[in-house]
Amino acid sequence: MTDDPSRQAATSPDQYTLTIEDAAFRYEHAGHPRTIRTIQRYCAKGHLDCLRQETSFGDKYMITPESVARHIAQIAELASTTGRDLSRRAATAVAAQIVVEPLPSVATTSLDLSRQDAADNRYVERLEGEVEFLRGQISTKDEQIGELTQRSRETNVLIAGLQKMLTPLLGRPADRIEPHEMTQST
Repeated sequence: MTDDPSRQAATSPDQYTLTIEDAAFRYEHAGHPRTIRTIQRYCAKGHLDCLRQETSFGDKYMITPESVARHIAQIAELASTTGRDLSRRAATAVAAQIVVEPLPSVATTSLDLSRQDAADNRYVERLEGEVEFLRGQISTKDEQIGELTQRSRETNVLIAGLQKMLTPLLGRPADRIEPHEMTQST
């Protein structure tokens, strides 16, 4: 039986020892600095062998050191064959400065989630504002419909009263004699 290099070896939970910050330090030390968010994406996409733990502040990843070393080796190999990593170093110099600041692991996850929550909160607040506006419009329209219905009733009462007043003056329809009937009876 041959060993398949594409298959990952089974790992026990004890092997997941690195936090996101530890992994970021290893990338930086290897000359390929990555941001905290980039390493989180590596975990989410399966580039790194990791366990996701849910906390009250969001997800926390625990990573195996072997997967970080393997991924750094892949990045180094890709950089040496394509020569594209030189341009990345200039672009990630700013990211490396951000990584240097010590942040607790919970804070990095919550910062990313809070940005998403802020966007979601703005969207929710805007939708709630729209709903409130539309509810106000509906109540205004209901009042207008009620007023129009009341005016319609008042108009019907006035027309009925006018008919009662004009009926004695014009006579009943049965009492009326049409002009052509008058000529025939005389």
